[in-house]
Amino acid sequence: MLPQIVFSLLCSFLCFHVVLSRSLPSQSHQVLDVSVTLQQAGEVFSSKSKTFDYGQLVTSSSSSSFSLSLHPRSSLLKPIHNHNYTSLTLSRLARDSSRVNSLNSHHQLALSGFSRSDFKPVYDTVVQPEDLQSPITSGTRQGSGEYFTRIGVGQPAKEFYMVIDTGSDISWLQCAPCSDCYQQSDPVFNPSASSTYKALTCHAPQCTSLEVSACRTDTCLYQVSYGDGSYTVGDFVTETVSFGRSGSVPGVAIGCGHENEGLFIGAAGLLGLGGGSLSLPSQIKATSFSYCLVDRDANSASTLEFNSARPGDSVLAPLLTNSRISTFFYVGLTGLSVGAQMLQIPASTFEIDSNGRGGIIVDSGTAVTRLRTEAYNALRDKFVELSQHLRSSSSFSLFDTCYDLSSLTKVSVPTVALHFSGGKTLQLHPNNYLIPVDSAGKFCLAFAANSGSLSIIGNIQQQGTRVSYDLANKVVGFSPNKC
Repeated sequence: MLPQIVFSLLCSFLCFHVVLSRSLPSQSHQVLDVSVTLQQAGEVFSSKSKTFDYGQLVTSSSSSSFSLSLHPRSSLLKPIHNHNYTSLTLSRLARDSSRVNSLNSHHQLALSGFSRSDFKPVYDTVVQPEDLQSPITSGTRQGSGEYFTRIGVGQPAKEFYMVIDTGSDISWLQCAPCSDCYQQSDPVFNPSASSTYKALTCHAPQCTSLEVSACRTDTCLYQVSYGDGSYTVGDFVTETVSFGRSGSVPGVAIGCGHENEGLFIGAAGLLGLGGGSLSLPSQIKATSFSYCLVDRDANSASTLEFNSARPGDSVLAPLLTNSRISTFFYVGLTGLSVGAQMLQIPASTFEIDSNGRGGIIVDSGTAVTRLRTEAYNALRDKFVELSQHLRSSSSFSLFDTCYDLSSLTKVSVPTVALHFSGGKTLQLHPNNYLIPVDSAGKFCLAFAANSGSLSIIGNIQQQGTRVSYDLANKVVGFSPNKC
């Protein structure tokens, strides 16, 4: 009788264990390497820096392809010894908030039935505010979360650091004569030294496609303003754009800015990679482009590529269009999970409604992913519930969920994943959502609420992943560890 009882108890235990195992999520937690992350953050202001040979980094397997180096801002300037990581983070987050305000304003303006072309400045009085590849870097040391590429302008080509921006269409750089220019790493572009510089007339199709333009002596003038008060004003021209050793394209419409103000310090200008007709991908008739953003605190580089094949292991998301806004790249997101548990968020939260409101975009210029308030609250609350083993800390700037990991070397944290239409799932690395905000061991959940209807997948969540915009097939591919 006793053996039967023991057998029954053992069977009950095993059966219960099997049921329990099946009910637990298989990928509920993963390991965050605290010490390595803090070491890298501490090296941002050290003398350790790399000099990149852009010619060696730039390669092309096809005569119709272009490739450029892509760098984080931290690798561009000499170390700034009078700063610390906390002030650096605060500066980045302040800029990021301004960036999000600008995107929200653009979104709201488009939905209201107006375009920025309805507010043209009077320039004659007072001016106010095919396969291609290139390397990419992070912009941390200069005080922002932007990424930069090195691109040639003019003939003979002069190379310049340019911010890459999937949320903008107009490419521009500072030009001589410069009546009001900010500090940049490269000499200011001199149009008179280029044999292919050509001013556009006021009736040129590129000029009439501008949202904000004006005319002076039959020369097209442009203006682009940003949410933080930054702006660029100047001549709208065509020039030859060179992609390292992988090729060049003549006649690309760009802004030649003679009056420029704002927080672009270090870069010569901006490379517009949006979905509008004046963006660089549209002008060179690219069928696709991709980039991989290295860690914001890294000295390493990756590439910005045009018309290259996307990795075969890409997690695909539908590329959606919004009839009201051509610039933004919307993706089909159905939900989020934390600790392998789907959050109770209505699918409509991330959908574009009939009036163009809502939706979620992928943006290289925004650092922190912004979610509609109800979605963010659900994500945060579940993360806090599953992170009770971590020592909580006070809020930091826009982050309301932070932890003191100073005494830990490695720690188990809940998984966070994005779920796209079609059943595809992208599980984020811990470094993509739990980030240091100082060098002492304070980490915060790198998501925030957006009071508007728009949601944004920011570059912190994209780091270490090759993001491929397949324009021909209308999908966006995410492939981790393809930098």
